[in-house]
Amino acid sequence: MKEEKLGNVDLSGMSLDVLPNPPLNLAIITTLDLSNNNLESIPESLTARLLNVVALDIHSNQLKSLPNSIGCLSKLKILNVSGNLIESFPKTIQNCRSLEELNANFNKLTTLPDNVGSELLNLKKLSVNSNKLRFLPSSISHVTTLRVLDARLNCLAFLPEGMENLINLEVLNVSQNFQCLDTLPYSIGLLSSLIELDISYNQITTLPESIGLLKNLKKFSVDGNPLVSPPMDIVERGLFAVKEYLLVKMNQSPKSQMKRKSWLGKLVSYKTFHGRTKAQEEKAREEREGFIMNHQQSIDGLASPRYTQMFSPRRLFSPKRNSTS
Repeated sequence: MKEEKLGNVDLSGMSLDVLPNPPLNLAIITTLDLSNNNLESIPESLTARLLNVVALDIHSNQLKSLPNSIGCLSKLKILNVSGNLIESFPKTIQNCRSLEELNANFNKLTTLPDNVGSELLNLKKLSVNSNKLRFLPSSISHVTTLRVLDARLNCLAFLPEGMENLINLEVLNVSQNFQCLDTLPYSIGLLSSLIELDISYNQITTLPESIGLLKNLKKFSVDGNPLVSPPMDIVERGLFAVKEYLLVKMNQSPKSQMKRKSWLGKLVSYKTFHGRTKAQEEKAREEREGFIMNHQQSIDGLASPRYTQMFSPRRLFSPKRNSTS
């Protein structure tokens, strides 16, 4: 009998404590959902055989770590490990170079691999909120494809240098780091594609004047900070008033103007400031808006029962499966 194409396999919500060794070729699976079970580990041998998996959803389990063989998943684009007990990622995750979306919210992460940004150069969305991160690795600044960075509800004391290189970043959320985050780098104002910025509920007293340069910024949340500059009466008047205040302050300060020129020179030297024409900027803006409106399907909706090419879990993982059904 000709082997059928599995495609999408859903084993979610089955109260599984362990995964049996399935009597089938796992290389034909492209989407696998193991979420909402009681799994404490994923077998190394199983992961190593998922050679063609594109989306792997293992959120809401009891995982304390990921197998080293996760690095074998060279075609993996979407990985959801949220809602587990993971304290660190294996270094081999750097080999998942096709990865575009990584969701590690609600874990116990204290660090991210130092080279995560140097290797995962196709990453578009990184969500690590509700962990115990004290810093983000400086290599994050190498991921010029990154469009969403969500690091709220951590213990971040500072943001990495070199953020100006994130020329495609549209959403940055570092809110609710509470007593830890009290300053923002000047380079945050050089994120030319930024549309949403949430820095609420931190200990920030002064906003970098460079924020006034964020021409595409539409949503800005700064509540819950002991702001002195800009003063609260300016903040209460909204984003336009804040940007105007910061630009005026920048133009009145020779030191700020020198800092701005030095940063722009740095961007030119690293070829991250491209000096596009107005028409090119408009085209780029349309492409960015198209990404937001037509973004690929959320990871939470992947590997769901509505897929038609679905094998029964019993059929997949039962040792009594008849090969001539």
